[in-house]
Amino acid sequence: MPSLPAQVPSSSEGEYRLGPGDVVRISVYGQSDLNTEAELSADGSINFPLVGSVMLGGLSKPEAERAIAERLSTGGFVQRPHVNLLVTQYLSRHVSVMGEVNRPGKYSISRPVYLTDLLAMAGGVSPKGGDTVTVIKKDADGRSSRRQVDVKSLFGAADMSKDIMLDSGDIVYVAPMPVFYIYGEVRQPGAYPLAAEINVRQALSLGGGLTPRGSERGIKVDRRAPDGSVRTYQARLSDKLQPNDVVQVPESLF
Repeated sequence: MPSLPAQVPSSSEGEYRLGPGDVVRISVYGQSDLNTEAELSADGSINFPLVGSVMLGGLSKPEAERAIAERLSTGGFVQRPHVNLLVTQYLSRHVSVMGEVNRPGKYSISRPVYLTDLLAMAGGVSPKGGDTVTVIKKDADGRSSRRQVDVKSLFGAADMSKDIMLDSGDIVYVAPMPVFYIYGEVRQPGAYPLAAEINVRQALSLGGGLTPRGSERGIKVDRRAPDGSVRTYQARLSDKLQPNDVVQVPESLF
């Protein structure tokens, strides 16, 4: 699983709580034989020399250090032990990136991160990606909320106040770029990206222009309605296209 750079959360972001999958490196001052690197099991515990199983899941770094020190002390193994714990891999907290990014997947985080940072870790938006990013966040009660972000305007305006802070469990989906289709008597029929405010005349240009047999008269557009039905209408050259429109260019009658 890819991960963001491991950084201990600052006090303003709240203390990181250990969880299953996290990897910790533990040392005890003056007791090099107790140095241990371990992964927290599914129940949040690790096996530590001399004391056996120690539950660390849900504990902060200082709390985990005290828990191990207490077990060493009460067991009579080390007097007044000084324990140091370092999290080397943060794997219990992650955010998911799906859709049109170059490296989709789950990304481990040690702290809340900004949407722009996460997109950078995922290799950026792919060439097939659109400008709309959907962020799905869950609150403490498990309820989900959705928010859409126009990434192009975010970067173009350099307004970082619109950058969303992401935390563990959040999901980011980058929608594909909307397209339209043009067929019939054009030189380069097929699917084309639908930029804002493209009309039928511009669609003809993107399609390579008319063939010698093509005609601008009688062009039709197939458009799918929200209920799934398809409506065909006679199009004017100035008509704006919508996502997934199909432009049909007829053959000239003369």
